[in-house]
Amino acid sequence: MNALQERILKEGKVLGGGILKVDSFVNHQVDPTLMDECGRDFAKRFAHVGATKILTAEISGIAPALTTGIHMGLPVVYARKTKPITMPDQVYLTLAPSHTKGRMVELIVSPEYLANNEKVLIIDDFLASGQTILGLVRLAEASGSKVVGIGALIEKIFEGGRNALMSVDVPIESVACIKSLDNGKIEFVD
Repeated sequence: MNALQERILKEGKVLGGGILKVDSFVNHQVDPTLMDECGRDFAKRFAHVGATKILTAEISGIAPALTTGIHMGLPVVYARKTKPITMPDQVYLTLAPSHTKGRMVELIVSPEYLANNEKVLIIDDFLASGQTILGLVRLAEASGSKVVGIGALIEKIFEGGRNALMSVDVPIESVACIKSLDNGKIEFVD
């Protein structure tokens, strides 16, 4: 069992409806040592893909993307959920449903930071239904870039996200794969 799985068992809370709360070490408060270990793991798993940039979604994807970027020596771009006044008028924008917010969210990237012909590695906190990651794929493709890999800290296998991403045809890696949250019990894939 890896450190992330151990931490999920120790501090993760099953809230029902497929929601796993990991706020104490990933989503609200971040454990930098754990994120560093996960970033190192992603860097090893994706060393062969030839990525030139890492793309993630604000805000919970930033920590694992950043530590992966450190270990791979790559810049990290994160899709914003609101457009600041400092961003140019022309942007890459897509919508994606948010399971935890219960609504559609915008994902916005400036063309200044996601240019044509990048080889993009997507890193995010969760792979559940796959919709946020598909939104990131759309942003990369809109920029003329190519997605070369997808990584998630935590994959909830039972939500079918991996199947939703099969059309992307790139390596998909997860640090912790959960097969069930039934009856409040966290069960990992062996």
